[in-house]
Amino acid sequence: MDKVRIGVLGAYRGGTMIEYCEKASNAQLVAVCDKYPGALKKIKEEINDDSVTYYSDFEDFIKHDMDAVVLANYATEHAPFAIRCMERGLHVFSEVLPCQTMKEAVELIECVERTGKIYAYGENYCYMGAPREMRKLYREGKIGEFEYGEGEYVHNCAPIWPDITYGEPDHWRNRLYSTYYVTHSLGPLIHITGLRPVSVIGVESTMNDRPLGVGRRGAGLGMEIVTLEGGAIVKSIHGELYENSIWYTVYGSKGRMESAREDAIAGDVDRIYLKCDEYPGEYADRPATNWEPKDDNSAAAEAFGHGGSDFYSMFFFVEKILGRDYGEVIDVYEALDMFLPGLFAYRSILNGSVPVEVPDLRDPAEREKWRNDVACTDPAVAGDALLPTAKGGTPDVPDEVYERVRKEWESRG
Repeated sequence: MDKVRIGVLGAYRGGTMIEYCEKASNAQLVAVCDKYPGALKKIKEEINDDSVTYYSDFEDFIKHDMDAVVLANYATEHAPFAIRCMERGLHVFSEVLPCQTMKEAVELIECVERTGKIYAYGENYCYMGAPREMRKLYREGKIGEFEYGEGEYVHNCAPIWPDITYGEPDHWRNRLYSTYYVTHSLGPLIHITGLRPVSVIGVESTMNDRPLGVGRRGAGLGMEIVTLEGGAIVKSIHGELYENSIWYTVYGSKGRMESAREDAIAGDVDRIYLKCDEYPGEYADRPATNWEPKDDNSAAAEAFGHGGSDFYSMFFFVEKILGRDYGEVIDVYEALDMFLPGLFAYRSILNGSVPVEVPDLRDPAEREKWRNDVACTDPAVAGDALLPTAKGGTPDVPDEVYERVRKEWESRG
């Protein structure tokens, strides 16, 4: 196989994956699926490629002759769609997030194990310049054993809410609980260290007018204090404070490394700062070094979103299918290591922010405890196990809020 034939579900977020397939030498776009005709029309005009087939129905789409599927659909629907694809013999690239419930997590792992298909989790923040370099340096032993880390993904989405929710009252983002969207902040630290989370404490902010004003029913900010195997601690924060911030720091037994702060205007998460000793206890008086990491693919990646990380997440997935494994694909087990702390942090929040154990679903016996657990904030999935969208309950949002957001989305074309 010279090229992997790929279909993309979701023309909006999937646009960057479509672009990768059109530009890359190792992939070929063969199909696109989206429920909105306007989205399909826009992609068709942009790529102007008559070899691509367009679908509005997922059942027709997965019958297309292809090798792999990119899932860029609603985040709460990834697991069932991934399972359908793998059962048809297709490799899967799953955009964030991997699942919504523990039942889905168990079924997803077992489908990967049963089918043997490649599952890659598209946590692109792991592939930004500084986090990728941190992973390399940590695995080389540069800062010693991991002791503490912090990850921030703060993104005020209120200005773009019409573009990403379309005014749909039951859009998954409008039922988002505070710690669900955890993997942009926690994921890179899990990917850097390779350590499994064992327990978590969750905390969330109070409700405010900014999320409620656009129809979001969950609290604006979530925080997880995660204990990893071996005892190291991670603080993860994510949500919608007014000013944005993406930042990571890692402390080890002989040093520290971190990305640049956005307000420093120094390259943001593409620049790494490193200060470390040759051995624990040296306490040498040497300055920190800093640089913007580059590799053979950096020039190609520059044209892609999220600091080029959208290129790398697809590149590693396609290369693994072709038998060239760079060791940077996030598999299903690591994906759940990134996601489950957020799920259990919310259960911690609802129980007064008590510590909660994070299960290891690599263990088949552990899976049995969670096989039928559907607790979540999605009424269509949870049934009697429906959770409130915030610790104080699910707030009422007037219909006119969603009508206004819908009109704003339509006015933007």
